[in-house]
Amino acid sequence: MSDVTLTYNPYDYAMHEDPYPTYARLREKAPIYRNDEFDFWALTRHADVYAAGRDYATYSNRYGVNLELWSEDLAKRQSFIAMDPPEHTQFRRLVSAGFTPRRVAELEPRIRRITHDYLDVVLDAGGEFDFITDLAQNIPADVISELVGVPTADRTQILAWSNESLLRDPVTGAVTAASVDATRKLVGYYRELIADRRAHLGDDMVSALIEAEIDGQRLSDQDIGAVLLLLGVAGNESTTKILGNAWYKAACHPRQRSIAFQTGRIEDWVEETLRHSSSGQMTARHVARDVEWHGVTVPAGARLLLIVAAANRDPRVFDRPDVFDLDRDHSKALAFGTGPHFCLGASLARLETRVVLDELVVAVHENYAVGTPVRVHHPNIHGLSSLPTAVKAR
Repeated sequence: MSDVTLTYNPYDYAMHEDPYPTYARLREKAPIYRNDEFDFWALTRHADVYAAGRDYATYSNRYGVNLELWSEDLAKRQSFIAMDPPEHTQFRRLVSAGFTPRRVAELEPRIRRITHDYLDVVLDAGGEFDFITDLAQNIPADVISELVGVPTADRTQILAWSNESLLRDPVTGAVTAASVDATRKLVGYYRELIADRRAHLGDDMVSALIEAEIDGQRLSDQDIGAVLLLLGVAGNESTTKILGNAWYKAACHPRQRSIAFQTGRIEDWVEETLRHSSSGQMTARHVARDVEWHGVTVPAGARLLLIVAAANRDPRVFDRPDVFDLDRDHSKALAFGTGPHFCLGASLARLETRVVLDELVVAVHENYAVGTPVRVHHPNIHGLSSLPTAVKAR
């Protein structure tokens, strides 16, 4: 049952710096936690998060997955992420055509080329650079832009708007005016892109969505724009934060960094980063009926957070969970969720992260140095907006 002496505020900047001690207390003292100020409940244990994530009939996505954007008609703006089956299944099937294992695998040579281009720039400049702004954020932004069909000349602006769209008020957690303005500009840009593709179809996701049908009906411009907005922001943010977390955590754990650099175990480096420092901290659900957790009734209509980052450090599942260890079994980690809402872009995010880290291991010496990191302040996103880095080219 909930412990009233415990406080968990997902909007608190101090929480963003290191949420894991609080997660540990929640798992042990308040496995079903209630926050009256922000009107939500929270689950933190692995078994509970896993079970709720797979029960879409009880724990619905129709109000979205973020508390600060909670709305009954959110599907109009966030597409299938704010839907439940069977509608969710239909939309997801359309978009997933661009993320099949074959299509994702085919992207690897292009991801390597993009990575080389950005690496060459920072190495030619002497090897002192910001890992996030000069490297990590640019690669996934280019990849998702190519998938969608965003022209090269527009990608810097799209990335800037995507970053701004995630801004939140530090006290209330509310979406800021700057965030609303950036989102509006993204919507306007994608509206123009859709109109252009309707006139001149190409070999990109916008064109594929224009030609797609659900139950014999074509998608509206609003439907397509919502998909593009979701993919554009999520496609940039997820991989950027995974890359930054991986690079920073390896710097903080030199023995594990040596394993990655000297044995080429890049996939283990990626998977342990996903478990240990999950870039996506949680996902929200609308409770469709009264349910009981740990002797406490959570009423129908409640907002419930599934804190996957806490589940990924549950000692009931992971031995010494706070230790960054490439040798552990990662098979039960929930970084990309579970059930019908398992992250559609998980395979692409993994591929991008693996390729970038693989290229770095080949290009630079193991003993790189990092400066003071700057955290992103967002209730759901755990990652860095800046990470000064110094490397020596091989």
